[in-house]
Amino acid sequence: MDEYAWPTGPEVPAADLVRKSWETTVAALPIGARVTGEVIGRQPFGVFIRIDGVPHAVALAEITAMPQGMDLPALGTFVSGAVYWHTAHNHQVKVRLDEWQAADE
Repeated sequence: MDEYAWPTGPEVPAADLVRKSWETTVAALPIGARVTGEVIGRQPFGVFIRIDGVPHAVALAEITAMPQGMDLPALGTFVSGAVYWHTAHNHQVKVRLDEWQAADE
């Protein structure tokens, strides 16, 4: 299996549902909100996360928020973190993972 994978499969919300639910997602996940979820995709720039309790939301934890020397979480890993931004043009919730925050301290 390749180390990188785009989010695919029945657990990934359809793009049209993500787009249609964007306002609801932003309201449910304000900046600072705590989130948990499963890593559903990995790319060199970060990991995509399906957020528990918000079925039509996709989060992205980018490597720009990851401390040097750390590895991206594997597919299927359950992670937690905090929302730090909303990217309206591609309907993504940006998340900083707890494990990355702890490594910075």
